[in-house]
Amino acid sequence: PVIKAEFSASLLQASRQNHARDLVRSADLTQWDALVVLSGDGLLFEVVNGLMDRPDWEKAIQTPLGILPGGSGNALAASVHHYTRVFVCLLVLCRASPVWGEDLLTSCGFLLCKGLVSKLDLISIRLSSGARLFSFLSLAWGFVADVDIESEQFRQLGALRFLLSTLLRLASLRVYQGKLAFLPADSERQSASAGFSTADSRLPDHLLVPLEQPVPQDWTLVEEQEFVLVLAMFQSQLDEELLAAPDARADDGLIHLFYVTAGISRTMLLLLFRAMQSGTHLDWGCSHLVYRRARALRLEPLSTAGVMTVDGERVEYGPLQAQVHRGVAQVLYLKHYTTTQS
Repeated sequence: PVIKAEFSASLLQASRQNHARDLVRSADLTQWDALVVLSGDGLLFEVVNGLMDRPDWEKAIQTPLGILPGGSGNALAASVHHYTRVFVCLLVLCRASPVWGEDLLTSCGFLLCKGLVSKLDLISIRLSSGARLFSFLSLAWGFVADVDIESEQFRQLGALRFLLSTLLRLASLRVYQGKLAFLPADSERQSASAGFSTADSRLPDHLLVPLEQPVPQDWTLVEEQEFVLVLAMFQSQLDEELLAAPDARADDGLIHLFYVTAGISRTMLLLLFRAMQSGTHLDWGCSHLVYRRARALRLEPLSTAGVMTVDGERVEYGPLQAQVHRGVAQVLYLKHYTTTQS
């Protein structure tokens, strides 16, 4: 469909880690109407952070982003398809159905050809070292992050690597100690009273305070401190087949926060992930699975060893916090139709 649409395109190939980030950081963006990534979510993560690295980041991040699935997870591509199908089915009263593989590629190619631009949230993530990342997809600690990173050894299996890694991790289920706090989505707070002073002027995190300070009083402190997983979703799909946050939208301004506490059985955890394929995992009423909507969060691991990922990419292990910035980027997908009446 892209060839039939007769687009003029330049091809840039990333050959190493952070190559795409370096390319985008220094590229002349005026020669393109959009940036389209043919890969998995990791390459798009590099592109987003490359755009935010630029001196002209405010203008650069407005460059529309397209995604053609070419990786193992393809979560954003699946999310874009999900949002489009939900909207279309609301119009014609049909049931939104997931697709994967070549069908997902065709769907994303069609949306790319339509050329409709919609808003995309970015989430600012601040690590304990002072490093700052910009995310569009997810933040994970515990089971999900373990599966993601440990599955790298099975990359030659494609998407099946996640299934194999999941089964292996279920066989040896880990529990992590840590502290979790979040600002509820219905909070009317506009800024943190103490403020977050930093030389970085990009998208000020007005809801956060420095990590060495306690969170503001209107934040919710999670009582449990033993977790099997903590998962903050910013899109609907965790991968092509897992509808983790069915109600999420690309620009809803929300962090969809899930956590599973210690004590859950291996069988129940497996059943929840199977139910996630249809987005019905919350319907099971499992007392160990908690879902909250938030605008900001703080996560402080107490376990000395573990894995954390942002958009499926491993990041330094330690305390971090995050805040959503609503609709500051743009993505190509069919969010709405424009009709003209004569």
